[in-house]
Formats: sequence, structure tokens, C-alpha cells
Amino acid sequence: MRAIKFYDFPRSGHAHRVELMLSLLQLPTENIFVDLAKGAHKQPEYLAINAFGQVPAIEDDGVVLADSTAILVYLAQKYGNGRWLPTDPVGAAKVQRWLSVASGAIAAGPARARLITVFGAQYNAEETIAQSHALLKIIDQELAKSDYLVGNEPTIADVAGYSYIAHAPEGNVSLDDYANVRAWLARIEALPGFVGMPRTVAGLQLTA
Repeated sequence: MRAIKFYDFPRSGHAHRVELMLSLLQLPTENIFVDLAKGAHKQPEYLAINAFGQVPAIEDDGVVLADSTAILVYLAQKYGNGRWLPTDPVGAAKVQRWLSVASGAIAAGPARARLITVFGAQYNAEETIAQSHALLKIIDQELAKSDYLVGNEPTIADVAGYSYIAHAPEGNVSLDDYANVRAWLARIEALPGFVGMPRTVAGLQLTA
């Protein structure tokens, strides 16, 4: 098959979700770096791919898609052999619940906290950290019931949630009180094909 073009910014957790899914599925990929610092995402060439001017995006044999969770759904349905996205109504709905959490509470919590420290975003750090801990408490309770967010097998719900939760400490959100969350992260990191996101502090890239 042709390589999937993956428009990427390596320190973006949204982009990492897609990178992780592509790697877990062992799909051939052509990585195209989008230099956000230089405004490449707002240039006409990229806006023709994603009118919102955001990463990630993919091109797969003529199909152009943006939005990280939408891309996860596409990759799972096309290449996942039924493993990563349940087809039964209840299972599909449970995955959608967590995709909504990834786009909502995770984005407003751990992702935003990291934006403050790594990228200098102007949000209220105290409120954002408090929101993050409220969310992590709920997720920790949910993970007391099963190995993964939807049952005992990994789905795209886990892929969508992993990146920003794993990197929550970069936003001064400690994971020390959430044993079930830490065990869940370790299970994801043990999956064949796992690839991590570079760790950063104050905008400086450290080891992955």
C-alpha cells in the first residue's frame, strides 16, 4: 500500500494520537513536519488540507482528513480488523464517550496545563490544574473496573486519551495519586508498536 501522508508537529499531543495509531497498526507513513512556530499551518497550502489550520491531518490514497479523533475512527475502521473500534452499538457508544472526553475534559485539563508550561499559553494555571485532578480522579475510578477505558482490550479511546495524560506532569499535574491511571499508561506503552511523544519542559525537548 502507499504510505499515508501524516502532517505532524511532534510536540502536539493531538498529532501524537495519530502517530501512535499509525504505529500500532504498522502502517507505512510519510511524515510531513508542519512548522507551527513559523506559521506553516496558516499558509494557503496547508489550509487547503485543513481549513482550521491545525495539526494533525492525513492523506490516504486520495482521502484527506483532519481532526485527531476523526482520524483515529477512520484508521480503526479501515485498517484495524475490528480490534480498535467495536461495531456493536454499546461498545461503539462507550468509545465515543471517551473520544468526547478527549476533545473536552482532557483538552481543557491536562492538555491545557501543558500548553501553559510548555508553550506559554495564557490560561489560569491553578484552575486548569484543579480541573485536571478532578478528571484524573474520575478516570482512575473508571480504570479500577477494567484494564482499558472500554473493557479489557485497547481501543482508540485509549489512544485518544493517552498522550496528554501521560504528559500531564509537564503541566504540573502529578500522576502520583492515580495508581490505576499509571498502570493503564504502562499497559499502553507495552503494546507492540507503541511510540512515545517527546517529553518537553519549558519548551525544551528532552529525551522521549
